[in-house]
Amino acid sequence: MESGEPSRTGAPLIVDTDAGGDPDDAVALVLAAAEPSLALVTTVDELGGRRARFARLLLDLVGRADVPVVAGADLGNTRLDCVDGLVPDAVPDQPGGVVDAVAKVCAEAEGPVRWAGLGPASNLAEVLATRPDLANRLTVTQMGGALRYRDPKRAEHNFRVDPAAAATLVRAARVPSLVLSDTTFTPKIEIHRDGAPHRRLTHPEAPPWARLLAAHMDRWFERFHPGTIQHDALALAAALRLPYVELARERVVLDEIGRMTTAPDGRLVRLSVKADYPAFFGWLERGLGAALAHGNRR
Repeated sequence: MESGEPSRTGAPLIVDTDAGGDPDDAVALVLAAAEPSLALVTTVDELGGRRARFARLLLDLVGRADVPVVAGADLGNTRLDCVDGLVPDAVPDQPGGVVDAVAKVCAEAEGPVRWAGLGPASNLAEVLATRPDLANRLTVTQMGGALRYRDPKRAEHNFRVDPAAAATLVRAARVPSLVLSDTTFTPKIEIHRDGAPHRRLTHPEAPPWARLLAAHMDRWFERFHPGTIQHDALALAAALRLPYVELARERVVLDEIGRMTTAPDGRLVRLSVKADYPAFFGWLERGLGAALAHGNRR
């Protein structure tokens, strides 16, 4: 078993996110914004640039206007859009050029660069295909994949949306850490409408970023599910090497639609096998609380 050590500083952190659908991405982004090492946010499964503009607004409101946002791959999906109408027209389109932006972060760093993949692996696959020399620089943690997915006819969402990219991730990244749906899909880390975290975000004195996140959550609750499981915040915690997720080395293969199985001749990866859900959720609530307190002091 492998686990990480607590750290709030360290190697530069890149967060690759499909923020704007399930609000777990936005929660993870708020938590990542508290990390001084956050160097870049890239968006994937784009909605014509809307995800990038939402990420830009959220980062600005939470006090991280210094972190660049770059719009990445648009996979043509439009169903999971819960930020329509929430981003003012004054928030500009964000630039493209994920590969160049990642290369810049790597060029400015002396050692490894942490990659927290919270959406489909499309942007990472482009980086690895275009700049294979960066594979040894990127310490990749990806939310995605499953060995025992709840629907055996399908792959886990992030791998299902772009299975070719998932295959590139497994093949070309240097021993990536995969935080599986097997680990993340649990009500133990779910935020519900009117649950304690949601109530804090909707408090009359909550700062603007919290009201934005609450409105985003409300759209998710109304359109899709009455709760949001914090898959991506758990993956972020693993990327930060916080001691909430245990990993084990395994060899895996993917089929043509992104379903994962173990195989002796497969690619070597680290798979999540266990998580301390109460400790993780306590970290999440403390992080949101700190961001709320900071926002109210501004």
